[in-house]
Amino acid sequence: MKKVFAIFMVVLFVTSMRAKAQQQAAVTYDTMYTVKLPEVDITDERKWANDTMRYRYNQMRYYVKSILPYLNAATKLFNEINTKFEEPGLSHKERKRFVNAKEDEMRTQFEDKVKQLNVTQGILLIKLIARQTGLNIYKIIDDFKNPFQAMKWQAWAKLNGHNLNKRYDPATEPDLEQIMRGLGYPLPAFYNTGETASALQ
Repeated sequence: MKKVFAIFMVVLFVTSMRAKAQQQAAVTYDTMYTVKLPEVDITDERKWANDTMRYRYNQMRYYVKSILPYLNAATKLFNEINTKFEEPGLSHKERKRFVNAKEDEMRTQFEDKVKQLNVTQGILLIKLIARQTGLNIYKIIDDFKNPFQAMKWQAWAKLNGHNLNKRYDPATEPDLEQIMRGLGYPLPAFYNTGETASALQ
């Protein structure tokens, strides 16, 4: 599935430019102390309206489990890029060398596998990358590639029932949220604070 892999790579490596921009736009804020209480999920045995709904849920769960290695790789790389770019005195050449090395690494590990995903798996992967990073994928492609590329990927996504030009909204994905939490992936903390969302507007 070449389109999914292309978007996957764009998200992974264009975020390096976003990380650099965020670093340059750092602002000092007043200190505010907060206490974060542990999140508690209260669940009950789910009652299905019909067998079709149960089948679709179980199929989604199967697909999510199948793409977790790619999601983990994307999230890990996003964090590595942010950490690397926070190093003082890092030159543009060193940034570029780091990103190129990571791109080669990801292509070697995942290109053939990601291309084999079906459309549903690909859309889920894109959604979950947006979930874990807080990014608007359309705006990333538009800002750091070009508007034509952004429109091309958006057209493909819309043909498959998805919109790249919005951030992940957990309220509109109750089944996906239940699956992710059940697999040990709670909603990232920035959804509660709004910090990442506002920084990436």
